[in-house]
Amino acid sequence: MTPGNSFTTFAMSAGLFAGLLMLGAHTVRRLSAREPAGRHWLLRSLALLSPLCLLAGLATGMIGPHLTGRAEPAHLPGLWETSMVLILVGALTLPVLWRTLLQQRLGRPVNALPFFHASRTSLLVLFVLAVPRRRVALRNLALCFPEVPESQRRAWARESFVVFCQTFLDRGWLWSGSEALVRSRVKLVGALHELEGDTPTIVFAPHFYSMDAGGLALPLNTRREFTSIFATNPDPVLDAWFMAGRQRFGNVRMLNRADGVKPIISCLRKGGLLYLLPDMDYGRNDSVFVPFFAMPDAATIPSLSRFARLGRAKVVALYSRMTPEGYVAELTPAWDHFPTEDHVADTARMNRELEAAIRTMPAQYYWVHKRFKTRPEGQDSVYQ
Repeated sequence: MTPGNSFTTFAMSAGLFAGLLMLGAHTVRRLSAREPAGRHWLLRSLALLSPLCLLAGLATGMIGPHLTGRAEPAHLPGLWETSMVLILVGALTLPVLWRTLLQQRLGRPVNALPFFHASRTSLLVLFVLAVPRRRVALRNLALCFPEVPESQRRAWARESFVVFCQTFLDRGWLWSGSEALVRSRVKLVGALHELEGDTPTIVFAPHFYSMDAGGLALPLNTRREFTSIFATNPDPVLDAWFMAGRQRFGNVRMLNRADGVKPIISCLRKGGLLYLLPDMDYGRNDSVFVPFFAMPDAATIPSLSRFARLGRAKVVALYSRMTPEGYVAELTPAWDHFPTEDHVADTARMNRELEAAIRTMPAQYYWVHKRFKTRPEGQDSVYQ
């Protein structure tokens, strides 16, 4: 089986698994109401499944590679994926253990307790096992916040993994739940008047983990045409899932980067919205080097400034945050004196605006990718 076919099989299995979880959640709630003492055999079985899966996942991830002589699997499915699935099952069923124990102690239903919110302790296991991503997150935080104590940076990194995993799980109800459910959990606040009228508008939506929730908040609150740019996922199953989920509400049009700028500018000049995520490193040819926190030369694409000038558009920012109740996407007023004729200065300002937003929720930014992989000519990698 080729790696691509293996990944497709894995993704389809994950979808089936998610469906079974939804059925399981419904069953658990009904049994919890019918069996206040929490002594039903199915509840006890699920409660027992949690520690068994967590222990099996840890053993597979930490001991398996030493037994097989492989540090990492060559393709899916392998030791790493098996370990992650076992840990995920354990994390998702741990609340059932908590629910069952609490029911037995209280002697009454506790339907307010969450089922799909994996416990923080279980998700933090991923921080221990996901060594490459953990190192990247810690390195990024060290480069950006050298003045912050290491203990605080590690705490941010641990919290970052919790938010990353929870937001990934929440795509289930974001992209498959009813519109009423999504509206009840995803709120758009701030300068909503900026969405009124037909002034060409670019929404600067940086890579906070909650960006997909923010991406749904906009079309739920405006009827204007909504355009975003995406890169095709190499796996067609995942690509179809991402596209369907992100276009499920409103008048949304997803454009591929390979389509060029003409359809983007055309949409803007007709009074549309452009949802843009330009806080990325796409290589030296497409980037300019501007400061980002303590890094004086972060490769950053200058598309926000260029699209704003070409589309004669105003720029607002959308900062999405995960909360205990769901998600809040905050829209800022339009930026003054933006864009200018200097795309490098504009891109530096974009990073300063982003820095201010990150400081309000440092653990919710996308620290797990190599933000500084492209270096100026002659400089070594900062991730060695």
